[in-house]
This record gives sequence, C-alpha cells and structure tokens, in this order.
Amino acid sequence: MKNDPANAELGAIGQIGLTVEDLEKATVFYRDILRLKHLFDAPPAMAFFACGNVRLMLSRPERPGAERFAAALYFKVDDIQGARDTLVKRGVTFEAEPKLLAKMPDHELWMAFFRDPDRNLLALMCEKRS
Repeated sequence: MKNDPANAELGAIGQIGLTVEDLEKATVFYRDILRLKHLFDAPPAMAFFACGNVRLMLSRPERPGAERFAAALYFKVDDIQGARDTLVKRGVTFEAEPKLLAKMPDHELWMAFFRDPDRNLLALMCEKRS
C-alpha cells in the first residue's frame, strides 16, 4: 500500500524552531546581522526566516517555565574565513577562529562557532573540496 502509515518515511526538514527571550532583539540579529530573509511575523510571539529550503521560527516561551526549543544551526558557506570576517564586521563574536574538524576523502570539513543573543549555538560550516 502506497499510503500505508506503517511504512511512512520522513522527508526533508521543513522548519526549525528556536525559543528566544527577546523576539525583537533576535529578529534584528537574524535579519540585519546574519541577513536571513525575513518571511513573516505571527504577532505577538513568532518571527519566521528563510534558511535555504528550511524555515526558521523564532518564538517566545509560551509561558514562564515553558519548554524551550534549542538546536545548533549550521550555515553552509563556500568561504568560511570570508563569511566569518563579514559577520565580525557586523558585530558577531566567534568562539574561536575557523577550525578544520575532519579530513574526508574528497573534502575538508571546517567550522566556526558563534552564538545568537539568547546564547543559541550557531556555526559556519564549509566543505572545502580537495
């Protein structure tokens, strides 16, 4: 059976949610500093951005002590040093310089980590082809 729920497969990730304390400050960071495309707001508690084919949702906690959504976001870039330098000029503080994490048969995997205003972990990710 083609639509048999027992054989359902997961597709691509469509949306990632992050909980933020100050939605306005987070919106400025993701829109103006990281320059993600702002898609829309769902007042008073959510803002949505495009990350390629994945949508990023920033939301306030539903109530005090409510569950927080957290994930590390890895943004693919072609030139990790250039992307890092550009973000530093916009006020982003990196935890360390870009670092080679792994040598694969056909590429090197480089990362550089930083945080948003709520201390959510973000990273630049570069696959340098050999």
